[in-house]
Amino acid sequence: MDTQYNIEKVPEPTLRRLPWYLSVCRLLKSQGETFVSSTRLSKETNIVASQIAKDLSCVNIVGRTRVGYEIDNLLDVLEHFLGFTTVHKAFLFGAGQLGSALLNDTGLKQFGLEVVAAFDNNPKIVGHSVAGIPVYHISEIATKMRRHNVKIGILTVPIDNAQEVADRMVVWGIKAIWNFTPLRIRVPEDIVVQNTSLYAHLSLMFNRLDSMEDK
Repeated sequence: MDTQYNIEKVPEPTLRRLPWYLSVCRLLKSQGETFVSSTRLSKETNIVASQIAKDLSCVNIVGRTRVGYEIDNLLDVLEHFLGFTTVHKAFLFGAGQLGSALLNDTGLKQFGLEVVAAFDNNPKIVGHSVAGIPVYHISEIATKMRRHNVKIGILTVPIDNAQEVADRMVVWGIKAIWNFTPLRIRVPEDIVVQNTSLYAHLSLMFNRLDSMEDK
């Protein structure tokens, strides 16, 4: 696409909401819909319509009066803006239960992330494949880095090893870390880290559930 965007000017909350709009549009297109209103998006995402319009304006998408947004245009702009049309190769570190679940998640590739190899030090796992993705011993990382030139690492190791592996990932040349461990890893400022703690979200759900039951 010719349109240029400055992602640094888009607020982080907006960046977090845009994939929700994309998912709704993909579903509506599969159902034969060609246009969608901000009211419909609001109903499907539970985000107020005025906020949706503001979010979409950040990526130069403007709806038509009494018609709404053209779904094909929304899909095209959002997929390009969010980086889902470009395949980003990644390594996964820690092929245990959580790591294996991610390796089996075929949806990741649909959103532009292709895990090309996994690494572990468990002899019961090393040398095997999960969902067709080979699992190597951690000592082989240097060779595989030269072969694949991967910049993204997915961290799913036990918490006791998280910081050590993160440190090594930086040394190996990883520039962005998707961290699934409960530990807030420390990395240099030029390394991108996205923390996704399942346990943090679990505690939030429990807290909200308890609050509702107390009413």
